[in-house]
Amino acid sequence: MNCASKTSLSHSSRFANLGFYICYLHRGLFLCAVSGEVPVEPVVSKKSGLLYEKRLIETHISDFGKCPVTGEPHTIDDIVAVKTGKIVKPKPLHTASIPGLLGTFQTEWDGLMLSNFSLEQQLHTARQELSHALYQHDAACRVIARLKKEGDEARQLLSEAERQLPAAPAVATENATLSNGKRAADGDDQGPDAKKMRLGISGEVITELTDCNAALSQQRKKRQIPPTLASVDALEKFTQLSSHPLHKTSKPGIFSMDILHSKDVIATGGIDTTAVLFDRPSGQILSTLTGHSKKVTSIKFVGDTDLVLTASSDKTVRIWGSSEDGSYACRHTLKDHSAEVRAVTVHATNKYFVSASLDSTWCFYDMSSGLCLAQVTDDSEKVDYTAAAFHPDGLILGTGTAQSIVKIWDVKSQANVAKFGGHTGEITSVSFSENGYFLATSALDGVRLWDLRKLKNFRTFEFPNANSVEFDHSGSYLGIAASDIRVFQTASVKAEWNPVKTLPDLSGTGRATCVKFGPDAKYVAVGSMDRNLRIFGLPSNDSTEDSAQDS
Repeated sequence: MNCASKTSLSHSSRFANLGFYICYLHRGLFLCAVSGEVPVEPVVSKKSGLLYEKRLIETHISDFGKCPVTGEPHTIDDIVAVKTGKIVKPKPLHTASIPGLLGTFQTEWDGLMLSNFSLEQQLHTARQELSHALYQHDAACRVIARLKKEGDEARQLLSEAERQLPAAPAVATENATLSNGKRAADGDDQGPDAKKMRLGISGEVITELTDCNAALSQQRKKRQIPPTLASVDALEKFTQLSSHPLHKTSKPGIFSMDILHSKDVIATGGIDTTAVLFDRPSGQILSTLTGHSKKVTSIKFVGDTDLVLTASSDKTVRIWGSSEDGSYACRHTLKDHSAEVRAVTVHATNKYFVSASLDSTWCFYDMSSGLCLAQVTDDSEKVDYTAAAFHPDGLILGTGTAQSIVKIWDVKSQANVAKFGGHTGEITSVSFSENGYFLATSALDGVRLWDLRKLKNFRTFEFPNANSVEFDHSGSYLGIAASDIRVFQTASVKAEWNPVKTLPDLSGTGRATCVKFGPDAKYVAVGSMDRNLRIFGLPSNDSTEDSAQDS
């Protein structure tokens, strides 16, 4: 047999083998030499005659250039695609029995449970995100509502300020010529110590103050001592009736006090930074005002309204108002002063008030808006204000200073119209008599009485470290708080002011800080450097006998 016949025989045998491959592929009996699986796209090598998966052998040839089984050199041209029908892979043996099927179902059930658990976790996470988003939305709505409320309040204050603005230039021009005192608002805001520009006390406000002065002056001419006023004999029998611990033991000390006569409610300001409203008849605390960060130096009721003013060493003044449940909340916090605020005093209209500070200024405020209309300083000399009180008629303001000087101001023009010297140490308090003629001032050297008609001192009580002096509402008695409490019966300039009663300081501190007369001088309220408010008055038996004699 020659060579050509041998070659044709070899090719014919290979094609015969290829036929067998195709036959077996249709039956799904041949497997890929690399993967061991029935190939999806079968190909046959011309050189080795092995069956491969097309994608596998092409990848191997492109990477290595040889057969993966025999190691012979191969190219892409050495493989031949085999056309077959759709190959149905034989079922695994484990599905050919009932236990195998149950195992398959269990596997699928486990997968389904895992998928369901994953979906539940995703749902829980989505719910949390939705809840957080809703909370943020609710918080944003509250913030927006608060901002709207503050915006409305700001617009209201602005409208009130605009109503005052037209009259401000006239007032500023009038006050620019003052020599003894001038408003701090008149100057340009120059330098770091320059005061804020103020609107000034308008002509409308001045007219209101003047009308109030005229009405009160007329009433004063007809004024009579009330028949229910406690007599001198009754005051001589005063003794301590009760003691009430109103403030904290950690920071004891009552620094200021006021009494609302119409309701017999006593307000105290403490070193513990709180103010307390105390109902004397029931002996109960009505409300505790918290908000200041340092001691409360002064406290005042605003007439018979539900408003209370407090001043503090934290440089602020606060306006408090009662709510429906009887508690008090801060309505305005005023930060116009740059140093400790020592005093607040309310005008007779109950629409305006003044604060006095150690920053050498006093401020005139509108009560309803809390707006500072004028901030007054004295360019003739630098003084720090430690006390302040309105004259009963409302057109005169008395101020005490740390430099031992008492200054009298005309409220309408904010001019310093009188000056009293003679004290030693800072002025601790000032008090005008209801008759409108007398002014009492206390300082470290004692108490001095001044005649406002002649602008001179007509009597001096030498009580060292006098902390407070106070006329009763009728002008019949004068109380002095020092190392003890002294009560005097008032008289004329030339007549003697007789001592009525000396009440001991039962706090044990040797320092009574404030004294106030109750309605009709039926009792005396005293604050000291302990935390107790003490009430001095007639014992119950003597009080009954005194009432029977009056009737």
